[in-house]
Amino acid sequence: MQIHGQYFTKTVISEIQEIVKAKPGISRRELSRQICRLNGWRSPNGNLKDMSCRKALTELDRRGIIDLPSVKSIANFTKSPSADAEINVPLVSLTFAELGEVTVEPISSRYTNASKLWRTLLEEHHYLGAGPLCGAQIRYIVKSSNYGYVGALAFTSATWALKDRDEHIGWSEGARRANLDKVVLNARFLLVPTLKVANLASHVLSLALSRLPKDWEERYRIRPVLVETFVDPERFSGACYRAANWRCIGQTAGRRDGKRKNILIYPLVPSWREILCLEPEIRLGETPRIEDPANWAEEEFGSIRFYDPRLKRRLYTIAQDFFNKCEKNIPEACGSKAKTIGAYRFFQNKEVSMEVILDAHTEATIERIKNHQVVLAPQDTTILDYSTHPMTEGLGPTNGIENNSIGLILHDTVAFTENGTPLGVVDAQCWARDQEDKGKSRRRKELPIEQKESVKWLRSFQKLAQIQKLCPQTTLVSIGDRESDIYELFFEAMQNDAGPKLLIRAEKTRSRLVEEELLWDYMASREADGTLQIHIARQGGRKGRIASAEVRFAEVELSPPKRCSSKPSIKLWAVYLVETEASEDVTPVEWMLLTTAEVKTFKDAQKRVEWYAMRWRIEVYHRVLKSGCRIEDRQLGTAESIETCLGVDMVVAWRIYHLTMLGRETPDVDCTVFFSNVEWKALCCYVTKNPTPPKKPPSLKEAIYMVAKLGGFLGRKRDGCPGTTTLWRGLQRLDTASEMYGIIRGEESLPPLEAWP
Repeated sequence: MQIHGQYFTKTVISEIQEIVKAKPGISRRELSRQICRLNGWRSPNGNLKDMSCRKALTELDRRGIIDLPSVKSIANFTKSPSADAEINVPLVSLTFAELGEVTVEPISSRYTNASKLWRTLLEEHHYLGAGPLCGAQIRYIVKSSNYGYVGALAFTSATWALKDRDEHIGWSEGARRANLDKVVLNARFLLVPTLKVANLASHVLSLALSRLPKDWEERYRIRPVLVETFVDPERFSGACYRAANWRCIGQTAGRRDGKRKNILIYPLVPSWREILCLEPEIRLGETPRIEDPANWAEEEFGSIRFYDPRLKRRLYTIAQDFFNKCEKNIPEACGSKAKTIGAYRFFQNKEVSMEVILDAHTEATIERIKNHQVVLAPQDTTILDYSTHPMTEGLGPTNGIENNSIGLILHDTVAFTENGTPLGVVDAQCWARDQEDKGKSRRRKELPIEQKESVKWLRSFQKLAQIQKLCPQTTLVSIGDRESDIYELFFEAMQNDAGPKLLIRAEKTRSRLVEEELLWDYMASREADGTLQIHIARQGGRKGRIASAEVRFAEVELSPPKRCSSKPSIKLWAVYLVETEASEDVTPVEWMLLTTAEVKTFKDAQKRVEWYAMRWRIEVYHRVLKSGCRIEDRQLGTAESIETCLGVDMVVAWRIYHLTMLGRETPDVDCTVFFSNVEWKALCCYVTKNPTPPKKPPSLKEAIYMVAKLGGFLGRKRDGCPGTTTLWRGLQRLDTASEMYGIIRGEESLPPLEAWP
């Protein structure tokens, strides 16, 4: 769990309990410092984050997670020592020349005489007194060469959240949390009231702000870019701040004392807004997972980067509702008016996006990837047609100039085991084309790849390269169809030998050259290295079949295309597969596979062909997403809301497909790895028409077959294993049966945590 910016895992909590047990009388300050040392919690300046840790410990104690020793109250009646010099400025009106040189000097230590003078000035003349000041802080004292100490200032950490300030800056929640330490609060400003000098206040402010960035950076290793302050309009007009070029941008909420104060800001650098709005870098694998998740949704989305826990709870609820009733629309899936309104608000929330949702799912997918030696990651593009929802804002054309269909383009990458079990979505790009893009394909040869949709292949490969770094013991293979046959993708794959492998099917019209000879002619002229049989899946009205094909392989060096003539040629391995005995009514199979994975033997070539044959699995996934989750039927007001909803539906579609393949890969495991006690009992009672459930749960294969039968699966010998269609239909009927079983038996349905091998 994350509290006050720190992650408290079971290990950290055990450390705290052991320290308290070993030292019952330890103070909370010493305990927090010891915890910070053990876990390396330090500020940019190297100091321990003991204050934030102490607050977190108090919160853990309040929740009952740990038991801290009671706070020892020590009364301190010692009066603060007075300053060595007296502050006695007579009531006079002066000019700047008569005042002498004015300096603003920082206070280096609370034990210095300047610190005592600063406190004396504030206690005697400021309506808020000397403090306490919170967080990081720098104090200044103002001195005149002719009249001595005439004023004081204090700068502290910025306010955590201010509605008007945050809207004026325009930063996101993540950017605010990451960059708030670059904002400083002017907490105190005082000039001795007996001294009257025109423009002295604005002059002192300018002197202080001119040296503040350097002083703050030397002390805290962070350079501020913005200063804020609050002015009580009932007491002050704030004229001195405005004279020093401060701007009023709104008011506080007045929650502390019931008085709304004006918010004034002063930028320290011209690019302050760009710096503060810079989003923090999101690195996969850095967010700790939930250690004790309550259900599969919490396990899958537990590392999501939501700062509001209410958003997390809403996401868990929506994901479970969508899975239980994947074919239903949003109101039907949610089941109540309150949950439906909550779902619509969730999809419209600016802090929620498809990327944020899928990043959490990708974190969970990485953990599954680490359990395999080879993981295949095909990437493909599909069109989401929303022509029946013309009022949805932000959609774009999907199929060229003549076709008036509108919708979104989705390009995703899904990880699979070599046996075809989906492990999860590792990348997804979704966008709407501009109306100006119609006819852009005619100018494709003139544009750089960064301005073409083809860049989607490079972005997905780069995301897979990030995951490869986190899974060094696993070989990741990026697989693409003929559309991905672009030089830039090969060039990207060759830059890092430790990166993922690339396997694509070449496009014949590209006219690849090998030693000034066409690649296809070069490979066809070689002797066959062997023959193998491959299964061609059923597609549309075409039946599936077993094809016998000759295989040729060789290492080739491909010349770059004319647009990339300045770049080097690329060495790859080519595997050429041609069907030899095709009937007249079918198109013979002819694959030219190009890969960065070595192919030195016929067995290697066979393995590469098997890898590419798994590419169609992502098309099955898209069918589950469209036909099972009915993403194209979602009715939301904007394209951004549809993309957010798509993030949830993509995870639900993966889970349905995963369950389908899980029953084939591990059929004999107990069905409780996927179904809760209420679900498998309700399933058995419903299928067998027996009100008494069996004492022992069925195997996963048996349970999946029963669910599929609810969805229309006949289970005949020639029918094979249940598919995704009958499974997602059966799951909806199971949800209703489980709910009724739970009501009658008085049992609560708690989904199991495990949903993978």
